[in-house]
Amino acid sequence: MSEIKRDVEFGAGTAQETLAPEPGATQEKAITGRTPWQLARARLRRDKITMVVLAVVALAIVLAILAPILSIIGVLDPETFHPELIDGNTGGLPLDGGGGLSLQHPLGVEPGTGRDVLSRIALGMTFSMTVALSATLITVVLGTVMGLVAGLLGGKTDFFISRIIDMVLSFPVTLMLLALSGMFIDIITKAGVPAGNPSNGAYIVLVLGLFGWPTIARIIRGQVLSLREREFIEAARSLGASNRRIYFKELLPNLWAPLLVYGTLVMPAYISAEAALSFLGVGIKPPTPTLGNLLTYSVNYAAADVTFFLFPAIAIAILVLSFNLMGDGLRDALDPKADR
Repeated sequence: MSEIKRDVEFGAGTAQETLAPEPGATQEKAITGRTPWQLARARLRRDKITMVVLAVVALAIVLAILAPILSIIGVLDPETFHPELIDGNTGGLPLDGGGGLSLQHPLGVEPGTGRDVLSRIALGMTFSMTVALSATLITVVLGTVMGLVAGLLGGKTDFFISRIIDMVLSFPVTLMLLALSGMFIDIITKAGVPAGNPSNGAYIVLVLGLFGWPTIARIIRGQVLSLREREFIEAARSLGASNRRIYFKELLPNLWAPLLVYGTLVMPAYISAEAALSFLGVGIKPPTPTLGNLLTYSVNYAAADVTFFLFPAIAIAILVLSFNLMGDGLRDALDPKADR
């Protein structure tokens, strides 16, 4: 509160007296504007569910990054067999009948091999998220480029790209992926990618990325069709701006919000797709762990060792659910009309 001052007469002169502010008096505050990012952060902080899933996603990413390092230094041990922890008379089930849970193996051991389940899930998360992230980047980049070009140029270019989008969407992706896997994996191997899991992983990334871009291309095309009629685009054209400048300086900065939201929604879909493809026999093969092939292997023991089946399934469910909820939360936070 600022003090109140007034002049008081003392004979021939004056003096200044300071008065305390009256009770209940309020001081005017300067009104300051907030940027769209500040508004989005404020909405995110109010959304408790999104903040929780953001923490879960951040923890999963950190674990996926650190898992290979922890495996090298011996903190995680995903490859060592422990035959002393399994019973050969029961088909390789853990000796204690409870999944082999212990202080040394908090999530138990793998039936048939005795390998540590926690270590394999952590390392499997690394490979699954690497595949999903790589496919997501291809999808977002290719879809953004095609959507920008179609939306801004219009005319025959828009018609041609739109027909390509319709054609790609018409293909039965899963059937084609299964039917053509052998041929395309051979092509990838001949191109220089090592045979085995590297070429299998590259095949999944390329198929998911190349067949997933049409959806985001349609979204970006619709956004660009609206943005290209705005005053700032007309001003840029009147000043002689090239299409390249309009793409990267005018349009793209106004598209980062839908791109971010779509990326967080498509990545969990690709994590699930990797798991499904591993179950169908197309994917990264053991002993390299992924969440998909761990879940596929655990199906054989679903009745006899339910914990071994549940832990990979729970890991996939938590990842997919967290990314989906994060995408929903980001979409709400980045909506300029959310608080109206």
